[in-house]
Amino acid sequence: MSGPGVREPAVAGTFYPAGPDELRSTVQGLLERAGNVAGPPPKALVVPHAGYMYSGPVAASAYARVVPMRGRVERVVVLGPAHRLALDAIAAPGADALATPLGTVPVDTAARDRLVDAGTIVVSDEAHAREHSLEVQLPFLQVALGDVRVLPLAVGRVPASAVADVLDAVWGGEETLIVVSTDLSHYHDHATATELDRRTAATVVAREVEALEPGNACGVFPLRGLLAAARRHRLDVELLDLRTSGDTSGPRDRVVGYGAFALVE
Repeated sequence: MSGPGVREPAVAGTFYPAGPDELRSTVQGLLERAGNVAGPPPKALVVPHAGYMYSGPVAASAYARVVPMRGRVERVVVLGPAHRLALDAIAAPGADALATPLGTVPVDTAARDRLVDAGTIVVSDEAHAREHSLEVQLPFLQVALGDVRVLPLAVGRVPASAVADVLDAVWGGEETLIVVSTDLSHYHDHATATELDRRTAATVVAREVEALEPGNACGVFPLRGLLAAARRHRLDVELLDLRTSGDTSGPRDRVVGYGAFALVE
């Protein structure tokens, strides 16, 4: 599937491999090295969104948790920050599908259109055109879960309650998985970042929505919304992995923090 109704990949070849064989092998390898993460099937994940050489191992620690759910999960609601556009809304793309080197992922256009009609989200192709925070999740979903639909949402500066209301509208049952994409601290030395991210992780696990600040996580707005929804639905938050780019690949004088969490009933 290709054409005007498909969003083409923007960061293939930079954040992750552009060749389909190399990409599939890379993701499969990351999932295998993460191992079988024990625990109940999660309703939601929090994962990072940097280049795979940096945050891929941390993201894989969360996606490995949902591999056993393959065949049961039919739709994934993916929320991330809008890095390239000042946004005071929650925006879906107008595309019918999202392309990666592994193929196309259909968008849940029916759910998108219902939310637009309800006035809770808007359509903005500009918000999605170059946005990497959502795109880098797609190959993980394709390899871990196979054929699924996605509802990709770029979240701007909106209240946590607005995000939680959108999540309530698409909550569904075991057929629906929610993924929030965010990195943690940015550009501190490794020791400082590690301490800051430990505090942030404790805040996330405690579902302390109001205590999360933009400096804690670039995806603070979708993250706050997910935690508000977790309170409503009485989900517990488990920390799965917490590392920096200095742990995975790169120098330790200026790092980015990454965390992976599972939210379970």
